[in-house]
Amino acid sequence: MLFKREVLEGIVDGRIDRVFRVWAKPPVRAGSTQRTWAGIVVIDSVTAVTPEEITGEDALRSGFADRAALLAALSKSTKVGGYHRVMLHLGGPGPEAELAGKADLTERELGEIEAALDAIDTRSRRAPWTREVLRLIEEHPGLRAVDLAERMGREKLPFKADVRRLKALGLTESLETGYRLSPRGEALMAYLRP
Repeated sequence: MLFKREVLEGIVDGRIDRVFRVWAKPPVRAGSTQRTWAGIVVIDSVTAVTPEEITGEDALRSGFADRAALLAALSKSTKVGGYHRVMLHLGGPGPEAELAGKADLTERELGEIEAALDAIDTRSRRAPWTREVLRLIEEHPGLRAVDLAERMGREKLPFKADVRRLKALGLTESLETGYRLSPRGEALMAYLRP
């Protein structure tokens, strides 16, 4: 389940506690979780609803100005199926957030991170890329993903997928626009410099 940035921001600050989707069969269920840049989103319930059951409060708590705006957005969906109300909340930061904040790393820990990068590069179908992406983010914090990808001669979506792999290791952090190295990523880059 994908969330727009403004929806995730609303979940983080507590303004949004539900979203609506058009599904033939819901791909999520109560108790499931989803990792996002904002943290872990917890699905509290998934309920099939008719348009008549969608209220003004539903609209406000899902980030819409009113019921009509929410219904208009749902009617534009190209998916086939019925309307579903998904109640949710932010469960806390993702596991990479704890990693990202840890900059006081031992020589052994730094070596393990370097080995993890080597393993990613070895399995890659193209030339090694992990250190190049880290250097690019280090040199251009906050630069849009599309611009970073262009500097490497790559498409945006595959580039973003690569950055997510580095984020899972706790090495990068997402910003409102672009990325930056996390404290852990900064420690690694200092270690890798000759």
